[in-house]
Amino acid sequence: MNKKKIMMLLAGTAMLVACGGGGNMNFGDNEFPVATVGTQSASSQTNYPATIKGIQDVEIRPKISGFITRVCVQEGQTVGAGQLLFVIDNETYQATVRQAQASVNQAQAAVSTATAQMNTAKLTYDNSQQLHKNKVIGDYELQTAKNSFESAQAQVNQAKAALAAAQASLRSANETLSFCYVKSPTSGVVGNLPFKVGALVSSSSAQPLTTVSNISTMEVYFSMNEKDVLDMTKSSGSPQAAIQSFPPVKLQLADGTIYAHEGRVTKVSGVIDPATGSVSMIAQFTNPDKLLKSGGSGSVIIPHENNNAIVVPQECVTEVQDKHFMYVVGKDNKVNYTEVTVDPQNDGKNYVIHSGLKVGDKYVTKGLTKLHDKMDIVPITAEQYEKKLKEAEKLGEAQNDASKLKEVFSK
Repeated sequence: MNKKKIMMLLAGTAMLVACGGGGNMNFGDNEFPVATVGTQSASSQTNYPATIKGIQDVEIRPKISGFITRVCVQEGQTVGAGQLLFVIDNETYQATVRQAQASVNQAQAAVSTATAQMNTAKLTYDNSQQLHKNKVIGDYELQTAKNSFESAQAQVNQAKAALAAAQASLRSANETLSFCYVKSPTSGVVGNLPFKVGALVSSSSAQPLTTVSNISTMEVYFSMNEKDVLDMTKSSGSPQAAIQSFPPVKLQLADGTIYAHEGRVTKVSGVIDPATGSVSMIAQFTNPDKLLKSGGSGSVIIPHENNNAIVVPQECVTEVQDKHFMYVVGKDNKVNYTEVTVDPQNDGKNYVIHSGLKVGDKYVTKGLTKLHDKMDIVPITAEQYEKKLKEAEKLGEAQNDASKLKEVFSK
């Protein structure tokens, strides 16, 4: 390319740049894209820290004192109701049972002897009645036979009472002996086993022998603030109706994954914690794979659906000291720096506006840093804004070409 052609091309490019406004975006200084507020469906969710427990956690404690002679289960083992867990030294209690059994045998023998004596006394009394009727014996002999029979009856009753007492002592001894065999009162999973064979335990021990947790269904405990519970109750009419209308909830585990099965909120406490201003709630989750463990932690995720939500892009909102503001365009095309309330839960791209905006309002979507309160603007559409951006981009390319030509010419 010769010098003359280069000069002509450079001059043409300079004219193009000059016509473009010297590198400006060809925007009016007060032209800003504006959108109108409408409604749409919006989904959000709220996370609440939660504690996981079995639907039934039973602390296993001994009813007697003694040394553990056998531990029949392992930690994490699944057991059934009535299954043997521990054996406590029972020699003394077995001796008590044998002694009580001997007392029962002795009382039974006494009853048998007293019954035989009563039967003999009855025969004598019956015979005496016949003899008295035939005037063979007098009233004294008849009364003596009667007294002997009644005394024999009393001895039988006394022997039976002694037998009943001996049998009660035997039952008590057997029950105490059964306490040496600690069994699970429910089906579930065995927890920690802090006591080993040879450890001395008693009913007054602070620490239980173990805990058996029924984890077929898990109860997940979490708390909601008083305002949310109050709003939920008002909208549903009653706490029970609120529970029934509660949507299925999800459980986020400690590793961040979402539990495969959804849960249902089943209980709401009737008492507000004065220290935290929160209300305790319980959601139940099925646990067919035994993945959830009693004592675990996670987060309950409660979904929210709003079919008439005001949703705006986050780039249209400025945040100042935990407050949110938007530039709302008035009828006179002046912008008003307006505070809005946003839902704390968002998808990272949009905000759901709770207050500060209403359907039909207009707001600025781009160039917020150039605006100030009560500033006059010329509203344009998003399409117009994009068109001007493309024009400005072409102008920038032309400027780059001019710079390159100047560099070539200078050489």
